[in-house]
Amino acid sequence: MRKNFILDTNVLLHDPRSIYSFKEHNVIIPIYVIEEIDQFKRDLSELGRNARLVARYLDSFREEGSLKDGVRLPHGGVLRVCFSERNLPLSVADSNLMDNRILSVAIDLMEREPQSPAVFITKDTNLRIRADALGLIAEDYDAERVEITELYTGFTERLVPREMVDQMYKPGAEVEISGQDSLSPHQFVLLKDETNPSHTAMGRFNAARGRVVPLLRGMKSEGVWGIRPRNMEQSFALDLLMNDEIKLVTIVGKAGTGKTLLAIAAGLHKVTEESVYQKLLVSRPVFPLGRDIGYLPGTLEEKMNPWMQPIFDNVEFLMNLSRADKKAGRGYHELIDLGLMEIEALTYIRGRSIPNQYIIIDEAQNLTPHEVKTIITRVGDNTKIILTGDPFQIDNPYVDATSNGLVHVVNRFKNEKIAGHITMAKGERSALAELAANLL
Repeated sequence: MRKNFILDTNVLLHDPRSIYSFKEHNVIIPIYVIEEIDQFKRDLSELGRNARLVARYLDSFREEGSLKDGVRLPHGGVLRVCFSERNLPLSVADSNLMDNRILSVAIDLMEREPQSPAVFITKDTNLRIRADALGLIAEDYDAERVEITELYTGFTERLVPREMVDQMYKPGAEVEISGQDSLSPHQFVLLKDETNPSHTAMGRFNAARGRVVPLLRGMKSEGVWGIRPRNMEQSFALDLLMNDEIKLVTIVGKAGTGKTLLAIAAGLHKVTEESVYQKLLVSRPVFPLGRDIGYLPGTLEEKMNPWMQPIFDNVEFLMNLSRADKKAGRGYHELIDLGLMEIEALTYIRGRSIPNQYIIIDEAQNLTPHEVKTIITRVGDNTKIILTGDPFQIDNPYVDATSNGLVHVVNRFKNEKIAGHITMAKGERSALAELAANLL
């Protein structure tokens, strides 16, 4: 049965291509939605870009016929722009006139075309509740929604014979396990002895070889820039961060799991010790926690300092500076002055091509899928990019735990041989930080 999907403004601003997402069903855009979108078209943000894109899509459809009468969509549905002269009863109307009019269009269609069930699509929770109270079917829109509890972890456990566990500790070892066809490239496997579950070995599935291989040697004993993994998840993360074959790494974890510290340590090691990359480039989105303090004075570097202070704290911790060193003026700026590290504002990354660098994007959960795409497509030859973040700590009002750019990348790249992912759960910052992350 063909349905009528009525789209709210926020759906089109979230994904301009949502017009094409309903297969053989009809897509209805209330004319009041176009009026609201028109208010965003001059914005320099992603919302402004999406508003202009929606206008171009609709204008291209207009060349094929009348939007009032309907234009055929690629999958067989019909796109229409509708309006309504109906007024909602005062008992259910609210102060937002446009919301009332958009709901009126949906109710009109529900009554006029009963043979095609009307479904109202909006990302506004309160509007979905109001639509439901008016007898409309109301749904959220997310083209690739992944519940955070179902997010790919990058890790699994397998019971294997004792000999296979022992084999993993030999130089050049690699083993083939049953059911490995279901593993994703670079997925980590904890091999457990069938007869003694405490007898284990850590491995990573190498899709190119079709085998489970041991983690990179030396990290546990020698460490990376003085940092040694404290748990299994950190060992997995360092293995991804230090593997030059893996060009995209995503690390998801709650506060205190060591995501940023490990990424910076690996980046500094690759730049200064191994000289694999020319420079470590670090950035993070600019979103304040709580009320913003307003405009900041000074140069770009001075403006970025408050946002980048967590990065600087990690770098100075890795430099192992004493109190006397800090009093003498030593600090993270030494690495910047030597050209080994650069702090970049994401605002100015569009249009760049960034080769031979180790890039870390911290707090990537505050980015939209489009912003993440813009960043990753800047990557040039011999560049590795790391995205870290916690989907439960989001400050961007336009994304949530399931629609942010970090989760989007994890979902899209989990089957790619060039990418690796690990979800970290165990906090190592302090006993208090771990308790707070779990209880609060």
